[in-house]
Amino acid sequence: MPSAIPGIHHVTAIASDPGRNHDFYTRTLGLRMVKRSVNQDDVSVYHLFYGDRGGSPGTSMTFFPYTDARPGRVGAGQVSMTQFLVPEGSVDYWVDRLADEGVDADEPVERFGDTVIPFRDPDGLPLELVARADAPDGDPPEGPVPAEHAVRGFFGVALTLQTAEPTAGLLEEMGFDAVEGEGDRQRFRADGDLGYVVDLLEEPQAPRGQPGAGTVHHVAFQVTEEEQAEWREVLLDRGLRPTEIIDRKWFKSVYARTSGGVLFEFATKSPGYTVDEDLESLGERLVLPEWLEDRRDEIEAGLPDLDAN
Repeated sequence: MPSAIPGIHHVTAIASDPGRNHDFYTRTLGLRMVKRSVNQDDVSVYHLFYGDRGGSPGTSMTFFPYTDARPGRVGAGQVSMTQFLVPEGSVDYWVDRLADEGVDADEPVERFGDTVIPFRDPDGLPLELVARADAPDGDPPEGPVPAEHAVRGFFGVALTLQTAEPTAGLLEEMGFDAVEGEGDRQRFRADGDLGYVVDLLEEPQAPRGQPGAGTVHHVAFQVTEEEQAEWREVLLDRGLRPTEIIDRKWFKSVYARTSGGVLFEFATKSPGYTVDEDLESLGERLVLPEWLEDRRDEIEAGLPDLDAN
């Protein structure tokens, strides 16, 4: 049996306007763009990566921004909430900042003893800031948000499911323990210090989610390269249909759609985003994996101006 998974590696969502997406995540939320690339399965679309200063596993929120994307519908079979971790003393700062930036946000609420600020990005993607005293110092980027209030990375995700039991069993095999429940919400926790929470929301009557702008495409969990093939065997043994190991340049990936409909990825922690760029210049230029480099002129000509906003 491979080692327990410590938490989330990254979350990938669908957006519409790439310039607006870039502005929101770098300026409003204060994340750093750590990789500017393309969707390797559709090179007409950017793949934008945001995170801490180096895009450490557990901090990287990524997007496929389709300029003509229709709004999706968040529902069953999807990651229905992406949660970021901030320091406990930063609640007032973030309430004021979101209000000043005109962000669609709700009043803070309490959940399992934590203060949570729900809000939406410009495409309506559901997000939360979770304030905790044990938020690690991390490696915040320089930018508009002071380091003492900066987003540290992921707290976790919530999955909406019509039936939660099969996904709960998979999470437990991955090393997440059921720790507490509240109504239709069951919390599972791993042993890492970022992205260590998965909440299962069992809603038998929830309509199925529809992909589109403002929805999550997949959630990726951290594994080592040495154990990735073992995790693929675990998925096969559970009756799922994982992909082969796919080289994504900055990590290797195995994908499998769970019985609840959510797409899980098992992504390696290495080599990371500095394999093809210096730390200081991450995200400043379009980076392509070597198997796409001979198409650079064609690809660049088909992409919109990211910095227009």
